[in-house]
Amino acid sequence: MTYFLNFRSRGVGGAVVDPFLLEGDGTAVSPALSVVPWELVRSVVGGRNLLFAAHGFNVSYQDGACSLGLLDRYLGLAPGNLFIGVLWPGDSWLPIVDYPFEGDVALDCGARLASFCNTWCGGSQSLSFLSHSLGARLVLEAIAHLSSRAQSVCLTAAAINRDCLTAEYAGAAANSSLISILASHEDLVLKLAFTVGDPFADLLHDDHTPFQAALGAGGPPTPAPPPVRYPWQIPNSLDYGHHDYLPPCQATTNPKWPKAADFMKRAFFGQVQTWPPS
Repeated sequence: MTYFLNFRSRGVGGAVVDPFLLEGDGTAVSPALSVVPWELVRSVVGGRNLLFAAHGFNVSYQDGACSLGLLDRYLGLAPGNLFIGVLWPGDSWLPIVDYPFEGDVALDCGARLASFCNTWCGGSQSLSFLSHSLGARLVLEAIAHLSSRAQSVCLTAAAINRDCLTAEYAGAAANSSLISILASHEDLVLKLAFTVGDPFADLLHDDHTPFQAALGAGGPPTPAPPPVRYPWQIPNSLDYGHHDYLPPCQATTNPKWPKAADFMKRAFFGQVQTWPPS
């Protein structure tokens, strides 16, 4: 069984709603999830180390529940820890074209995630976050508004400016004890689509540095100040693309995502990273 925090009003696209907790099997062909009554939420999260995991852009409710459910199963966190998948509407019926507008959705969901944590998670032992792609903006926005400190932050294939931790989200970085990053120069989505799409997003927002490369492609500018921890760059020879970080719903041969998932688990526990090779 996996827990999910749902911000969605529809299976594809739709408006953002105040989040509510779900539980069940996200990997079922049609996710078999039920609502956790509000009177039980504090007992679910109380006394545990929470790991909120946000998928990225252009992911439906079903695909997000499946992928994050598989990730939870692979991580196999002990009972004192709790994985919570974040299902958010960073997609639409017009995929890709809507990218410049999904930043607003990520910001909205991030603020609501912070409110959920501040209201319901005061009895937890710690709060940690991991993300893929545009989910980085969601979790960093949440951390910037947390009333407590984030224990661990893991950003993979982050579709956000590479200077965000010292510029737009310097406050979130300061409110984090550890930040781990996975980046790949072979990520064509971030090399091409982000480079094209982000300037359009810059026309809609003036809250970040325009025409910056993505954090998930080249990592942060160096030297990276604490709490950012090395290493983060996946060697080009390993050919990690944008969709090689989270488990897919369909089985593939020679999958690459388990290495990334192992990185996420070590980040959550604050362990020394043994991969990627530096």
